[in-house]
Amino acid sequence: MKAVILAAGRGTRIERVTQGKPKCLLAFGDRTILDYQIDALWDVGVSKIAIVIGHNGHCIVDHVRAAHRHRLGKLHFVLNPEFGRTNNIYSLWLARDWVGASDFLCLNADVLCHPRILVPAAAPKSCVSMIVDPEWRDETMKVVIQGGNVVHMSKAITRAEYSATYIGITAFSRRITLDLFEEIEAQIRQGRVDEFFNAAVERLIERGVRVGYTTTAGLPWAEIDDEADLHFANTEIYPRLLRVATEREESSALVAAPV
Repeated sequence: MKAVILAAGRGTRIERVTQGKPKCLLAFGDRTILDYQIDALWDVGVSKIAIVIGHNGHCIVDHVRAAHRHRLGKLHFVLNPEFGRTNNIYSLWLARDWVGASDFLCLNADVLCHPRILVPAAAPKSCVSMIVDPEWRDETMKVVIQGGNVVHMSKAITRAEYSATYIGITAFSRRITLDLFEEIEAQIRQGRVDEFFNAAVERLIERGVRVGYTTTAGLPWAEIDDEADLHFANTEIYPRLLRVATEREESSALVAAPV
């Protein structure tokens, strides 16, 4: 399985904090959001990763080369030169040749999450599988679930209509990858470059493709769009991720300890 991390956007709602750097380089402790994502992907066996860059993409390249030098042979960069006028549908389309006909995970680069959230997504049972949280979150994509499948997704879905909140991570099986990129290309030909790639997933649903889902199972996550999200991530999510790191270190120490 491969992974595509969509990191081309400007993140205008949080620019006062990022000072022009891409959002994925926001740090929690000594690691950035991007570091957490790359490490989590590695943990579930995804070791071929493309990062779609745009706004100040050189900052991402420099960081990855310094922090992940031992993985550079498995990390690939795709440039979206039109990041200022396009959305993530265009960024994902630019990665189509690299993805090919492979299974792949697609991640928004501003999602900080517990690494175990990715475990079921790395072995999807459906052609398309979205990771969702049953809890309502403001300002995020919502989904409607019927008969065990996602049938609609939109930020406009109301609290009365929604079934779950989409956390910004989707798994695609190789059985559907080519169809997905055909739908994305159709959207782009129509000039709809400022859309979320979910518009293409909606078209797949209309064609009868079953879109499944896995849940966060109560594990922590945050999509960081603005300063309120950042505060939530710092106070509620990062402390729980820190405990995971501490438990890993203690477990490693026990394994390494002489008998």
